[in-house]
Amino acid sequence: MSKDESEVEDFSLLGNIDRLIHEPGRLMIMSYLSVVESADFLFLKRQTGFTWGNLSAHLSKLEDAGYIEVIKEFVDKKPHTVLHLTEAGRTAFNKYRASMTQIFGELSTN
Repeated sequence: MSKDESEVEDFSLLGNIDRLIHEPGRLMIMSYLSVVESADFLFLKRQTGFTWGNLSAHLSKLEDAGYIEVIKEFVDKKPHTVLHLTEAGRTAFNKYRASMTQIFGELSTN
């Protein structure tokens, strides 16, 4: 196998990464949620700098995939939305992170 062929194989994992998580906005959300037990919508809005609609759209995609759970409740008669990673979401994020670590670890510095 030539050097060029082995370099191509180093990147084969890129074709298998979770594209839903890989999108920068959703990656940011998943990263925040991976280090906390739960977070509310306002916290994520402030941390990400997203608009209400943009954050809501990203959260909907993650919820549809089963990666996050969205809990809507009322606190003092005001709506309050709490989010947390599901077990499937945590597993998917850990797999994504391991794949990216492996990909970057295999990069040649030549």
